[in-house]
Amino acid sequence: MTHEALLDRTLSLLDQSRLRQGALFHEASGTHLLRHEAPSGQNATVYRPLLCLVLQGAKEVGTNTKTITVRAGQSLIVSHALPVLSRITEAAPDLPYVALVFPLDLDLLRSLAPAVSPSANTRPSEPFSIHLCDTDEEIDDALRRYFKQCETVAARRLLAPITAREIHARLLMGQHGETLHKLLWHESAASRIFEATRNIQTHLARTIVVKELARDVGMSSSAFFEQFKAVTGTSPLQYQKDLRLLRARDALQTSSAKVSEIAFGVGYESSAQFSREYSRKFGRSPRQDRELVAFE
Repeated sequence: MTHEALLDRTLSLLDQSRLRQGALFHEASGTHLLRHEAPSGQNATVYRPLLCLVLQGAKEVGTNTKTITVRAGQSLIVSHALPVLSRITEAAPDLPYVALVFPLDLDLLRSLAPAVSPSANTRPSEPFSIHLCDTDEEIDDALRRYFKQCETVAARRLLAPITAREIHARLLMGQHGETLHKLLWHESAASRIFEATRNIQTHLARTIVVKELARDVGMSSSAFFEQFKAVTGTSPLQYQKDLRLLRARDALQTSSAKVSEIAFGVGYESSAQFSREYSRKFGRSPRQDRELVAFE
């Protein structure tokens, strides 16, 4: 019943926006709401630390080496910034794919963690930074209340932050608890790889030296490489390449800078190499992608 109430609330917000297809940023709540009426092709994007609840339909998400299918009534926790490939697999006009994405506040999680012990029912988690489980009814209920509180200014200021704190606490206490505690413990491999990924994102145009990344997070090169691949599903070099191409695509779609300037800005030394790798990843050349956006 709680699941249906949250689905109805999400569909109502999408209807109010008149968005029949695509993603809506719901400014009052800071969440993203999604509705698609047909299966989609593969889409490349970057997931930040988040909670994603699939309320209807199904979706595949993962990397080049690992894919997870998430269905209605299931949720994902993404613990690291991660370049992913995704596609909607179950959707129809009368039964669209519907999901909501709630961003995670790592500082808030870190402040709550010392007071929270993971559930005794928590199963040992894999190191991969995308984690799937059945959605907790109490999380469903808290999110429903959170959306309700975001409807008015007073409740949004006074009550919504309390409920957002509750949602983070319930995640630490629930099935995702071990995953999040590992991320927040500064000596864990997950935490160290998180620092390395943040370093790569901050200095995206800089050439990666795996030995230096490993040293900066206090790991041997071999252990670092193994753990990095276990957590992100890819190597440090491929991780950087995917982020570079995704950032370049954003720049192509939102700026008038020359293709060569964008390529150099994300770290490529050759425009030709950039165009080849861009076309291989997205199925269109940089110029074709820009023309498509202009046409739309």
